Amino acid sequence: MDRTADRAADVAPDTGPDTGSGVAPDADPVIETRGLTKRYRGGQLAVDGLDLRVPGGSVFGFLGPNGSGKTTTIRMLMGLVEPTSGTARVLGSPVPAAVRTVLPHVGALIEGPAPYGFLTGRDNLLRLDRADPTADPRTRRARVEGALERVGLGAAAGKRAKAYSLGMKQRLGLAAALLRPRRLLVLDEPTNGLDPQGMREIRALVRELASEGTTVFLSSHLLDEIEQVCDHAAVMARGRLLVQGPVAALAARARGRLVVTTPDPDTAARVLREHGAGGLAVEGERVGADAPPPDTELADLNTALVRAGVRVRSFGVERGTLEDAFVALTGEGFDVAG
Repeated sequence: MDRTADRAADVAPDTGPDTGSGVAPDADPVIETRGLTKRYRGGQLAVDGLDLRVPGGSVFGFLGPNGSGKTTTIRMLMGLVEPTSGTARVLGSPVPAAVRTVLPHVGALIEGPAPYGFLTGRDNLLRLDRADPTADPRTRRARVEGALERVGLGAAAGKRAKAYSLGMKQRLGLAAALLRPRRLLVLDEPTNGLDPQGMREIRALVRELASEGTTVFLSSHLLDEIEQVCDHAAVMARGRLLVQGPVAALAARARGRLVVTTPDPDTAARVLREHGAGGLAVEGERVGADAPPPDTELADLNTALVRAGVRVRSFGVERGTLEDAFVALTGEGFDVAG
């Protein structure tokens, strides 16, 4: 029996209209796949029957451990890899058939940027802009300077790219994706190599772009990043889609943790264990346990603690997080190399 399917059923969101996500439930999908499959030579199944729907105007997080099929999916959406079977539509058009029509409206940062090291950051973008036959040369320099400033590279625009740190190269790649107004922005690990301040700036930029009407499809190994900036998400594992929906709904379906703060942690742990609590963990004055079933009276547990002489400073169930949902779905922690 497939236990992954069981876990997915436990936390999968309702497939009815989305609510509270900031995106209209009937928003036209900017990305939509049906049965999308990629099997490489030798029989390796990288993506297996993917049905994905990315609502227009959303910031969509794409999650999965290493080898889950995320990068292969993105490459198929961008027309870089031919699917074995199934269909994909981006901005309403089929890919790869209409990729030349679609890509001018898509900005992408995939698998890390590869700028020309001997050129400055500014000259890299000027060269890229000249390669676009639809770009107006009269506004080229203003366009390039605006993109550099937007990602925080204005002061370093005159430095050669070979002297850029990994984080600066990430910013340059993002600037390249923002040279023209885009309906869709596809970002693969956009904060890779950035310091905390840089990560905050990129998150703010993503939210700003979304507020302007750009749909952002963001693949990341940072679960807290997805939870902070995304309103929708999908989770992949072993080439298959496990769940998709509003981030708040995914996190809410994960069981939270019962947390007791007390100067008597050992006694508290014993009492909770006697009342059937599992997953006990004691850290200083904090005692955690798996959230009890919904029909459990928390007041009775609290009373039992007090009667046992436990000095309860705080008592309650912390809500589940996206990380809790991810672990419940995949049965493993997130692979930060993924």
